[in-house]
Amino acid sequence: MAVTIHPSAIVDAGAVLGDGCRVWHFVHICAGARIGRRCSFGQNVFVGNDVVVGDNVKIQNNVSVYDAVTLEDDVFCGPSMVFTNVYNPRAAVERKAEYRRTRVKRGATLGANCTIVCGVTIGAHAFVGAGAVVNRDVPDFALMLGVPARQAGWMSRHGERLGLPLAGDAEAACPATGERYRLRGGVLEVLEPAAATRP
Repeated sequence: MAVTIHPSAIVDAGAVLGDGCRVWHFVHICAGARIGRRCSFGQNVFVGNDVVVGDNVKIQNNVSVYDAVTLEDDVFCGPSMVFTNVYNPRAAVERKAEYRRTRVKRGATLGANCTIVCGVTIGAHAFVGAGAVVNRDVPDFALMLGVPARQAGWMSRHGERLGLPLAGDAEAACPATGERYRLRGGVLEVLEPAAATRP
């Protein structure tokens, strides 16, 4: 599958883009970026040099993915959401050696206009709501809302809210797919079909 690059976009020599990527209007991808297959970059997206992007990542309009950010497979970055890489920036103080790494794990969603403060890890299949400000690590499957973001629930891999408490031991099914989940000790896991039928 060919890579599609709009004539207004700039992809610097040295950038690696996998098969099937689509790069839309006014995008700038820097030379050191490493990007997987079937990714989409909406209008006015910037991707820095020290950035790794997995397969099937969707980055919507007006998002800047700065150095020291890693996006694993199937991550969704909503319109105008924000990454940072310096915790205490000053225009008069050089801090490029102090970048804090940010990792967004597989299948996570970062809602429109949310902010991810540098140095955190967003868990697999977590869901950060629109406008939230994340300043600490986020568990797998967690629904995060507010400023600063607090956990408000749990989400399925399909992106549906699960009827589970924040803590304790419980089970629930995704309302869209029927896939079952188990909460135990504050950790949510998917129950594989084979395990669910064992006596």
